[in-house]
Amino acid sequence: MSGINKVIIVGNLGDKPTINYNKKGEPVANLSVATSEEWKDRQTGEQQSKVEWHRISVFGNSANFALNFLDKGSKVYIEGKLQTTKWQDKNGQDRYTTETIVAGYTGQLIGLDKKQTNSQGQNFPYDMAGKKSIEKDEDDIGF
Repeated sequence: MSGINKVIIVGNLGDKPTINYNKKGEPVANLSVATSEEWKDRQTGEQQSKVEWHRISVFGNSANFALNFLDKGSKVYIEGKLQTTKWQDKNGQDRYTTETIVAGYTGQLIGLDKKQTNSQGQNFPYDMAGKKSIEKDEDDIGF
């Protein structure tokens, strides 16, 4: 039996997406997404918080969606898989980078900001194909 490698992140972009192109000329968007958690310290009673930053690489049509419709601060839903890459720094030391990969039929990038619109004037939340996601209108009910 094979394992499951699935990551779901809901957070905010720390900066505008950047885009590069792979060897095949396909777009790859790089995102930095912040998630946060808050709790009350049991000993002091003070409110505590922690922000975690996530590296995200988005491929194909989702990369174009990120570049065209997302900006710094945008709230996003990301579904992908973890991947660790080994590389060497300028001193020849082995280094490792772990990131979330959004690609293929298992990856999803969905904009969650309701106040934004895309180039067709559609309100978010929309996925990369321009189809409404997450929320359903009463008109969408099949009866």
